[in-house]
Amino acid sequence: MEGLRWWLLLFGLLVIAGVYLYSRREKAEPAEQSVDASGPRVEPTLGGEESDDFGDDDEYQIDSPGVDDDDSSDSALENAPQKIVTLRLVGHDKKPFQGDELILSMRGIGLRHGKFGIFHRYDGNDESRTIFSAASLVEPGSFDLANIKDQQIPGISLFLVLPGPVDSVEGFDLMMAAARALAQSLDGELLDESGSTLSIQRERYLREEIIQYQHSNLLT
Repeated sequence: MEGLRWWLLLFGLLVIAGVYLYSRREKAEPAEQSVDASGPRVEPTLGGEESDDFGDDDEYQIDSPGVDDDDSSDSALENAPQKIVTLRLVGHDKKPFQGDELILSMRGIGLRHGKFGIFHRYDGNDESRTIFSAASLVEPGSFDLANIKDQQIPGISLFLVLPGPVDSVEGFDLMMAAARALAQSLDGELLDESGSTLSIQRERYLREEIIQYQHSNLLT
């Protein structure tokens, strides 16, 4: 059981690292880049290869969206170093989730299938404004919806990339509310980024870290 826990931890970190590197690459692109630049833009996937599953979601950006010029607080956070907050949801006693039940539960709380073949919580209907995301703990992290009924999934990783389209603390609270709802509907157990049970104390600590992150970057 200990070996499985470390394997899930390692895989979850690899998934998040892939999304983080992609968002850093997007951040580095010149802001004045013309939307009329010749040739289609090829988006990377978590596995490093293109996938037809992305379909019409090619314009999805995991990176933080733009902010209004007259909002100095949002502008400061937009240029802040990124921070990623991660949770995991697994079945009690390591029992895997039935694929179709997991998908229905995620859709039931407002998550939508999108870029990278994973699920996202958007700010409204704007798919360029992602609050948090959920990836499978099964390599490569995407959800094969065509064969989901035949799949058993050991868990999911929920992650929040800061700064985001909403207040950082609000984004964390939204992710926590979604995680609790999924844990209740699927009889799952919430874990922190190290694979330990997510205690109330650990949750409070993560929230305080986000508050400190937000305040530190507003003051710089």
